[in-house]
Amino acid sequence: MVTDWNHTMLATFATANVPPPPANRLGGIVQAAVFDAVNGIERRYQPIHVQAAAPDDASPKAAAASSAHAALVDLFPAQNPALDAAFAASLALLTDDEDAQSVADGIAWGAAVAGEIITWRASDGFNAAPPPYVFSSTPGQWQPTPGGSGAPKFRTLATTTPFALTSPSQFRPAGPPSMTSGRYTQDFNEVKAIGGVISSVRTPYQTQTAVFWQVDTPTAIWDRAADSLALEHHLNLLQTARLLALTDISIADATIAIWDAKNAFNSWRPVTAIVDADLDGNPDTLPDSTWLPLMTTPYFQEYPSAHSGVSSAAATVLASLFGDDTSFTLTSAGLPGVARTFTSFSQAVAEVADARVLAGFHFRFSCDDAITLGSQTATYVEGKMMLPAHD
Repeated sequence: MVTDWNHTMLATFATANVPPPPANRLGGIVQAAVFDAVNGIERRYQPIHVQAAAPDDASPKAAAASSAHAALVDLFPAQNPALDAAFAASLALLTDDEDAQSVADGIAWGAAVAGEIITWRASDGFNAAPPPYVFSSTPGQWQPTPGGSGAPKFRTLATTTPFALTSPSQFRPAGPPSMTSGRYTQDFNEVKAIGGVISSVRTPYQTQTAVFWQVDTPTAIWDRAADSLALEHHLNLLQTARLLALTDISIADATIAIWDAKNAFNSWRPVTAIVDADLDGNPDTLPDSTWLPLMTTPYFQEYPSAHSGVSSAAATVLASLFGDDTSFTLTSAGLPGVARTFTSFSQAVAEVADARVLAGFHFRFSCDDAITLGSQTATYVEGKMMLPAHD
């Protein structure tokens, strides 16, 4: 039931064409509702937000379906008919196995929990009006990139209240290296060589790698992995709800932390840095006025890499539960029929970092620092949330 509604959540996001950063936050909201609904009946772990206990005989499966359904209907009212149909199909599976009153109590409890979670997160600051953005012509500072206009997107994520972190800046990295440093020179020349729309060194497999990690949201890619691993390892309903909540809340908080750093450092993208390299004070970074990245650069600041950070957060959770040396397969909705199999979570995260450089979006140092930030965030989430009740 939990994995089915996770699939429904991802399909709902895709139908609404939710961009990856907001989708990362919404995934945390929906999975928090599902966990608190199921856990409120079984009371095995500390709740995320909803402290009240459910009716003793409430059906956990009905609560799981009801909480996900209610949360998604509230967030995506235009998809109400499709969500109602999915909910009816879920309830039909319970009619032969569970008492009618138990199902009814589970439905009511799940909807109540979803309402509390939605109300809680409605005031997290994501929907606030951002302050005016002041453009800067200083070398190294973000400039508008091809494919967009105006201020960088999703700036309110930088001041969104996290689920678990004490503040968005709790794990803020030190910042990008000096533009005259050896590290900057090395990473500049790497992305210039392999991340351009025209590259003599990037292989077809590397090109597919860049596309694979860009044409689906991180939440979708990693949630499908979590669903498969939950089934493969025979996790029960509550364990699966907890797995997805830990994964998606870690992704959400990593997204918030990354946007805090993006806004704090306001760094330019390679598409700007390479064209304007004659302004960076570094004689070893040569400009190329015609350089363009392999894919259209996301319209927000460069440092640190969002995909690298949130993938690291998800992988940290999964590795802590299943062991890093776990084999698993990932798919990307934008490349049907293509699958990538990994022998460890750290291997997959390393490929994400490669992909962002290969796409021409990021310098390598931005990916490396984001991976550290994502791991720190997930470790903190796991140490603070959904702990066994006796702890």
